Amino acid sequence: MAEWRLLIWTIAGILLLANGPGTPSFGQRVPSSQRGAITIEGLVRDADGEPVENASVFLQGEGPSHRLQSKSAKNGEFVFTLATAGSYRVRAEKTGWNSAVSKSFHFSPGQRNRIDLILNFPSNPSAATSAGEVQLLDKPSFAIAGVTDWTSAGGHGSDVNLRTSEALAREVTALKPNAAKKSAPDASETNQSEKNLRAALTQAPNRFDSNHRLGEFYFRSQRFREAIPFLAAAYRLKPEDYLNAHDLALAYIGVDDLVRAREQLRRMRTNADSAEAHRLLGDLEERLDDPVAAVNDYERAARLDGSEQSYFAWGTELLLHHAVRPAIEVFSRGAKAHPMSARMQAGLGAALHASGSYEEAAQRLCQASDLDPENADPYVLLGKIAKASAAPLPCVESKLEKFAQAQPGNASASYYYAIALSKRPDSGVSASQKIEALLRKTLDTDPNFAEAYLQLGILHSGRGASAQALHDFQQAVQANANLVEAHYRLGTAYKKSGDESKAREEFKTYQRLVKLEAAQIEHQRQETRNFMVVSKGQQP
Repeated sequence: MAEWRLLIWTIAGILLLANGPGTPSFGQRVPSSQRGAITIEGLVRDADGEPVENASVFLQGEGPSHRLQSKSAKNGEFVFTLATAGSYRVRAEKTGWNSAVSKSFHFSPGQRNRIDLILNFPSNPSAATSAGEVQLLDKPSFAIAGVTDWTSAGGHGSDVNLRTSEALAREVTALKPNAAKKSAPDASETNQSEKNLRAALTQAPNRFDSNHRLGEFYFRSQRFREAIPFLAAAYRLKPEDYLNAHDLALAYIGVDDLVRAREQLRRMRTNADSAEAHRLLGDLEERLDDPVAAVNDYERAARLDGSEQSYFAWGTELLLHHAVRPAIEVFSRGAKAHPMSARMQAGLGAALHASGSYEEAAQRLCQASDLDPENADPYVLLGKIAKASAAPLPCVESKLEKFAQAQPGNASASYYYAIALSKRPDSGVSASQKIEALLRKTLDTDPNFAEAYLQLGILHSGRGASAQALHDFQQAVQANANLVEAHYRLGTAYKKSGDESKAREEFKTYQRLVKLEAAQIEHQRQETRNFMVVSKGQQP
């Protein structure tokens, strides 16, 4: 029976390719607004040939900006229309099924193409709930009950490891991608396309397609204010169209109307409770100072699709608001579900560092660097925890050596490798010379790298080369007048040389910068606030 269904659907696919939805019949004139457009259509079906309704279908081009999304219809059909030639692949996914991805195809203007995708049930179908949620292996052991200010969390601004952990949290959070933007229309056809699309709207002002296409044109041109009225009109006509509703929310974000964007995304949950919409909603709620709503949306996204992106967004939100143990729990689950994700390992490393597990944090960041060796981010994070540590951490030196060898033109690579070498106990003359050579290479690459001057000064001071150390510290404060430690070291060097007046001036500057930096850190902590975490079942 399954073979007969597959044969029937193959024949249907051939017929639809010849005269698919929206294809002009013989003798029918093609509208001028669609000439030259690329059409990609197809079916999403299961292994028995049955159509799969409401699957998320993604058209991905070369680069993150070339991305479109749609939903399969009741008969499994989907259609994409685009104006830009290039190489694209199509992916379909639905909660509770294994995703399907086509190979990459190159499409030229005027082509009409067909790509069918087959979704299969996972080997463990019990992983999906009847409500369409991805069932996490275990329910979280925690709940977020609210927020509180920094004063109840403890900690001190002078704690180097604490400040390093906060910096790691911010840097890991920055690894989240921004919302995807559509590729812009070709400049050569922009004016003609706009004219044709407006003419089509004049002929059919109350049709979804004519409003949506013109709105999409302005949206892809990043003319968001012009796109909004047409996308909004299309939404009123067809609120269940996911792509139109999603791009209307992004257009509101484009004009910085975050409140309307949030309202739009919340309305979308009625027609399509998608993980992508929840992630975007979480981003908005964080910006609108509602972190509890944000973390709940990120958790909902992870439950809906279990994707790497959803786990990462959930974990970083917890880490950003100092919910360290829950962040470790989420990142651990995410790393187990997505073992090849470098940024998941980096997030877990940052959370472990915040918990005081410095060696385990280093091992996770080393693993992240192995998973994505061309990416500098895990190495830089390794360098930062190495700098904050009083003793060598496992695997750090060898990974930073690899970083320095792989990216000789990166000033941070040679600098952090020098820092790792400096953590060796009783490193000896040869290591000291190697550290100096690395720091000088850093300055050859970036003459304004103030921290490298500072480390050179510390190195020369330890050797007893006071005059050279004094010069290094002067160079450091010249490169960065706000480098706090450099002013203290320079004051000490002036005092050692007998210049009491300059020493007093540097110590005075040092005290001023210490107070200023402490106030800035305190302000940032108060602004961020902390999640109130309770165990599941416990009353807040």
